[in-house]
Parts: sequence; structure tokens; C-alpha cells
Amino acid sequence: MLTESVPQISRLPASAIGLRLPGGAALARMETRHEFSVGVVRSFSRDEELFGEGDAAESFYQVRSGTVRTCKLLSDGRRLIDAFHFAGDIFGIEVGSEHRFSAEAIGDVTVVAWRRSRLAAMSEADPAFGNRVMAATLRSLERAQSHMLLLGRKTAQEKMATFLLDMADRLSDDDEHFELPMQRTDIADHLGLTIETVSRTLTQFARNGLIDLRASSRSVALSNKAALRLLEE
Repeated sequence: MLTESVPQISRLPASAIGLRLPGGAALARMETRHEFSVGVVRSFSRDEELFGEGDAAESFYQVRSGTVRTCKLLSDGRRLIDAFHFAGDIFGIEVGSEHRFSAEAIGDVTVVAWRRSRLAAMSEADPAFGNRVMAATLRSLERAQSHMLLLGRKTAQEKMATFLLDMADRLSDDDEHFELPMQRTDIADHLGLTIETVSRTLTQFARNGLIDLRASSRSVALSNKAALRLLEE
């Protein structure tokens, strides 16, 4: 059940709403002296919906902790996971008046929500904030285009190599070791594969020395990134 950690609009320093820059796992901090009295902190539990497909797109969000998946149910009942959003990522900005995808929490999640109607005023008050929202929007577009190309790849190995390299880039401080926050069913629905294919491909990568999988955990180490990049190309 959704809970709000503040009963009304809270004043958040700009340093608390940094945006992840492309290519790194650490959060970039807002370098500004302004404060915004617009952010509402909200908490969600595992599998709880932040918003549904077709809901009015009145707010946009930034992940403070945890992982959010945006997904859509296809007409044949299959689920397509469009993207995973990690700490620092901004999501939920729509061109139209409704959300095109649903957003769900993977585990416990905390987000900051801003009213979409105040975006122009916030950007005018602090251009740095507006620039970061624009950068997040462009980054989301870039990821959507990459995901479209990924779904058109011919082999499961290519899809998995691309996914693991992207996760390392977004989750790992050393670009090699990371903990996958999502289950393999989520990975399968993101890559357009079956869970059996996901498991089989990960096992094959481990046997071939491309990755190291820790037993009974989601911990992954990229042992041969050069080989993974060859598969990705």
C-alpha cells in the first residue's frame, strides 16, 4: 500500500534530487543554491504499482532507492518490460496526458514525485534542474531506441551480453561487479526471451568464462568484458 513519508509538499534541497549521468553508477549531485518546495517523497512495497497504463500523467518521478520497472501487457497476455529505473533515474515524463506504461516497484522503493504542471516553473527557477530533466528525457529516448534494436537481435547471447554490459555500467562502481535487483522473469520479459533461455544463456556464459555467477544469489562479475562486447556488436 502506498505511503507518503511527508503529509504535504516538502522542501527538498537540490542536492537531494541528483540525476545519474550516462556511463556511471554513482549519482551526480545538483550543484545549485536553490531549493524547490515541490517534491513529495513516496514509498512503495514490492510489486506495488506507482501508476498504471492509461492513468493521468500528472506527476513525474525520480528514484531515491530501489528499482522500478515500467511495463505493458500485450494483447496476447505477454508482459513487456520497457525499462528498469535505478536510484537517480527520472521517469514518468509523457508527451500526452496519459501514461503509456505501468510502473511497478521491484522490492521496496522510495521516489520523489513532482507535479508535471510545475515543470516549466521549476526549470525557470533553476535552469540546472531543467537541464537535468531534459538530459533524463533524452537518455530515456536513447534507451528506448537501444531496446528496440535489442529486441530485434537474432540471438539470445547478443541480447544477454548487451543487458549485462548495460547493468554493469549503471549499477557497478568498478564496471565489473554488481547485484541484479530484478528476477530472471523480469530479465526475460525485458529481452523478449523465456526464463529458460535466460537461465541457459547465463549458465553458458559462466561456463565459457565470460561471467562469474555466485551460487544462490544475483551477484554477477564480468570476467571477460571484451568477449561480451564482441557478442554485443
